[in-house]
Amino acid sequence: MTAIDFQAQAEALGDQLIARRRDLHQHPELAFEEFRTAGIVAEALNKLGLEVQTGIGKTGVIAILEGAHDGPTVLVRADMDALPIHEQNDFVYGSTVPGKMHACGHDGHVTIALGVAQLLTEQRASIAGRVKFVFQPAEEVGRGARAMIDDGALLDPRPDVSVGLHLWNSMPYGMIGIADGATMAGASVFTVKITGKGSHAALPHQGADPVICAAQIIGAFQTIISRNLDPLDTLVISVTTVKAGDAYNVIPQEAEMCGTVRAFSVKTRDFTFERMRVIAEQYAAALGCQAELSFEHLTIPVVNDNAVAARLREHFVALDDVTALDLSARTMGSEDVSYFMDDIPGAYFFVGARDETQDTYYGHHHPRFSFDERALTLGTALLASAVAAYVLPEA
Repeated sequence: MTAIDFQAQAEALGDQLIARRRDLHQHPELAFEEFRTAGIVAEALNKLGLEVQTGIGKTGVIAILEGAHDGPTVLVRADMDALPIHEQNDFVYGSTVPGKMHACGHDGHVTIALGVAQLLTEQRASIAGRVKFVFQPAEEVGRGARAMIDDGALLDPRPDVSVGLHLWNSMPYGMIGIADGATMAGASVFTVKITGKGSHAALPHQGADPVICAAQIIGAFQTIISRNLDPLDTLVISVTTVKAGDAYNVIPQEAEMCGTVRAFSVKTRDFTFERMRVIAEQYAAALGCQAELSFEHLTIPVVNDNAVAARLREHFVALDDVTALDLSARTMGSEDVSYFMDDIPGAYFFVGARDETQDTYYGHHHPRFSFDERALTLGTALLASAVAAYVLPEA
């Protein structure tokens, strides 16, 4: 373990961390629009004397902290974008931009990563290796990581290991979720377009009803989970929109439905879409319609490297405010940090941040989302400790 007390150092930054997070919260920016946020990040990193690159993946920022000694390169990733949600909290630091809100904690992630950069810069003379800070845009639309990778984010220098965190407000403060293997699902979106034959609603026999067809397909999709998939595997298929027709007395010509598929493995995902295609086409044919399935893979599963996760856990238990490690923490939610981790062994962990002052629980992406700001200092200590596990000499 490193002898440095990162928790005490992070707590000394407490007021600064809260102020920065609240400023970012007041000025949310959507995917690929994070110009103000990126400017704040670049300015803070430049003041630390780091080598800074901007405009990576349009609005991403990369900074290199070069240690005084040879060693590995550790990638630290933080996402920057907000969501198209109108905030319903009455915080004094609430969003000042109508229809936009940091409802997932990315304002906290940016704050924590900048805090880690500050703490580790103070240890530059002892660092064996280097730290590559990656501030990523457009996580919420699943495109920011790939945009940065396309612009060379994993090159010059190429990381040897990657670490990152997510503030998780369904967990109590002090609990850290760090499981082996797949921890977040890959997410894909799909559209099924059904073409039938329109008719008068009083004369359904003269047409081919795409609405009935859509209803049958929706139900049949769920049989993939219950009858085609290994019961020990995990899959979620959600049809979230169905659109058809404009009049109460007309059977429409077309129907369209959209949704998401979430799975912990690419193999399961690909199997699922092949079954969906067969089901959609054959159910449609049986009902005198035609169906066309299209899809896009937004993210792949987030998969922790077991050796990296084990190493981080050894360091996390040394922090006083860590009350428990949840080794089974997994979610069907997705994160495009997976594209960095697909190429670089790493670990992505959850930091408990439930806001006990709220009158009830409001989850991620809710207009009243909130988190316990104590998690800013603990998250900073945890992430600094994670990096230190690889680049600072052990006591």
